Amino acid sequence: MKTLKALKAELLVNPETRAEYEAQAEEFAIARELIAARTRAGLTQADVAERMGTTQSTVARLEGGKATPSLRSVQRYAHAIGCRAVVRLERV
Repeated sequence: MKTLKALKAELLVNPETRAEYEAQAEEFAIARELIAARTRAGLTQADVAERMGTTQSTVARLEGGKATPSLRSVQRYAHAIGCRAVVRLERV
């Protein structure tokens, strides 16, 4: 059985697959940051949902990385976990 790391390396050899993967990098970075901040706060998705006045499935979608959440949603999420959202632009 292959490890996830080995499978990822194998799939990313294909230039089309790599391009699609890299195109989603920003969405996944946002998702990773949301999950990491929630984990540091010691909260579950259900906890965050309750504090946001929404459902756990909505929080799961925010953390899913399949779409870029609105800035307002990120701000509400941040407030719910006791943080503040900061936007930073970096040169590429």
